[in-house]
Amino acid sequence: MQEIAVIGSPEFVLGFRLVGVRATREATEPRQLAEAATAMLGRSDIGILVMDQEDYGRLPEDLRTQLRGSIRPTLVAIGLTEDSALREQIKQAVGVDLWKDN
Repeated sequence: MQEIAVIGSPEFVLGFRLVGVRATREATEPRQLAEAATAMLGRSDIGILVMDQEDYGRLPEDLRTQLRGSIRPTLVAIGLTEDSALREQIKQAVGVDLWKDN
C-alpha cells in the first residue's frame, strides 16, 4: 500500500502527523529539504509527497524537475496560490480535469 509522505517545517508536518501520516521529515534549510526529498523519491512505498510550495521553490532546479516529472511519488505542493502544475499532474494521473472553470 502506498503512503503519503510530508516534508517541511515542524509546524507544517505537525498537522499531518495529527491526522495519521507517519512518513514525515522535518526540514527547514534548503540542504535538509533536498536530502529529505531525495530520500522520499527513493522509497517505493511513497505514493504522494506533500510539501509547502515555498519549500518546494527552495529546492535545486534539477530536483524540482525530477519531482515535477515523478508519477510515484506524485508531488503535491501546498501554498496560497493556485498551482497549475498540480492541476495538470492530477489531470494526467486521473485522466480527467477535476477543476471546473468558472
